[in-house]
Amino acid sequence: MAPWHYERLSAQDNAFLLWERGNVRMHVASTNICDMGPLRSESGGIDIELVKRATMGILHLVPRYRQRLFEIPVFSHAVWVDDVHFDIDYHIRHTSLPKPGTLAQLKNLVARVMAQPLDRKRPLWEYWFVEGLAGGDQFAMITKIHHCMIDGSSGVDLANIQFSTSPEPGELGTPERFRPRPAPRRLELFLDETKRQAGIPLEVVRDFRQFVDDTDDLRQEVTTRVNALSRLLGMGTQADATPLNGSLGPHRRFEWISCRLEDLKSMRKGLGCSINDVVLTIVTGAIRKYLLAKSVDLESLQFKVSTPVSVRSEADRGKLGNKVSSWIIPIPIQEPDPKRQLELIHELTEELKETNQAIGVQMMNQIQEWTPSTLLSLGARAMSGPINTIVTNVPGPQIPLYFNGARVRAIYPAVPLMEGMGLGIALTSYAGTMGIGFNTDPDIVPDSGHFVTLFKQSMQELARTAHVEIGPISDDVNRVTAIG
Repeated sequence: MAPWHYERLSAQDNAFLLWERGNVRMHVASTNICDMGPLRSESGGIDIELVKRATMGILHLVPRYRQRLFEIPVFSHAVWVDDVHFDIDYHIRHTSLPKPGTLAQLKNLVARVMAQPLDRKRPLWEYWFVEGLAGGDQFAMITKIHHCMIDGSSGVDLANIQFSTSPEPGELGTPERFRPRPAPRRLELFLDETKRQAGIPLEVVRDFRQFVDDTDDLRQEVTTRVNALSRLLGMGTQADATPLNGSLGPHRRFEWISCRLEDLKSMRKGLGCSINDVVLTIVTGAIRKYLLAKSVDLESLQFKVSTPVSVRSEADRGKLGNKVSSWIIPIPIQEPDPKRQLELIHELTEELKETNQAIGVQMMNQIQEWTPSTLLSLGARAMSGPINTIVTNVPGPQIPLYFNGARVRAIYPAVPLMEGMGLGIALTSYAGTMGIGFNTDPDIVPDSGHFVTLFKQSMQELARTAHVEIGPISDDVNRVTAIG
């Protein structure tokens, strides 16, 4: 048995590393607004030492948080090894807003945090605890984790480890001792990977035989997969130019709003569709309004949205890493009527379910497992190539969560921006609310606040179409009715 230990990244996880070049930042983030509760120190701020002890108490449940990347020579592929120099003080950051501590100041701080890359010489995560919010009764927790570690669904699984459903602070015992395992030498990694590459032909044959044995109707399954892949490749490799797209710069802006989840559910029920259809229709209306305000001719324009689709099985629950495919949807921005927009989107999503387009991206990810990383990154390109923006909607827990007794009031997610993309929209439902985060490049989209206003207008218009009276849509969660 080898005296060293390492874990090889999957091809999809490694693709997110390869995609991080220039001004592309491939970390996912969220801004959580929390009550001070028992985390309030005697001075009125956050007891950061208590935060560190609480975090250390769960690290044995998330081994990846004490592992760093180590690259395999020549192959441009990475592995995870234990970080012998792990330091909790580097990963738990403590800061404060200047007075008066407005939401605008907090958003500016979040944007600066998101604009900076994670240090690949350390475990790829940071938590920022921000005090000084106006009123003094709440703080912000900014989480920043590299996409090679988690996708949306595994992020929710991780939240279930970090947070509790009990308002009582957990007992802080002695953390389990961390015994880092020795990492391999570069030569050992190179030889192991060379051996793995040499065995790929046999692996392909074995996987194909397993596929044949596990498939009831081989002809139908092969036809479905070929059609899905052909359709995906037929979309080309370029997206149409729009004012929401351009060369990605180094800066970010982050806006957010909350609404009642029940309002979206009522729209879904009234319009006879899915929550995802409702969200995509709202996005369509906002993008249409924005492009028209920029005097863009919509008639010949195709605006394509990538919507990630989890392919995480029950066996994958609780595991980090990525198990995600995607739909690529040309949204009907030419259509002015919200009801007709929704009908067209519903037709598209139903067709995507029937034709199983997500299988096309899954197949490209599988092909990538058999292809040297130095040649291509098909899975990442399939998710970020011929598209104008990403819209991701991840269901979260519908009961209140607590961080060592401090209640989480809101979760605002942020999706990373791919090259050429000036806007990314992420949604997470939590405890009766829907948190919506807008990550933008201000050099491409200098008026992100205006886009958020148009998004609200589009939501209100769709609600009227569905004959639903909705509550407030606000960046202050305290104005949005929630459960509990």
